[in-house]
Amino acid sequence: MKANMAMADRVIRAIIAVVIAVLYFTGVINGTLGLILGIVAVVFLLTGIISFCPIYQLFGLSTLSEPPAAAPPPKA
Repeated sequence: MKANMAMADRVIRAIIAVVIAVLYFTGVINGTLGLILGIVAVVFLLTGIISFCPIYQLFGLSTLSEPPAAAPPPKA
């Protein structure tokens, strides 16, 4: 598994997961919607922790910036 998520993407996912958890535990969301959003929150946390999103890989996406290309060797 090659990382395909930048730090900003990981932080956003963590924030969304925390918001969902707070809404669930305060009773704002419950029932089937609460269960579905809870699963989404867990998936967001797991993918954020491991820096890998399978959906990104499926579509060939990555939020990581490309490292700068190596400079060519000096000419002699």
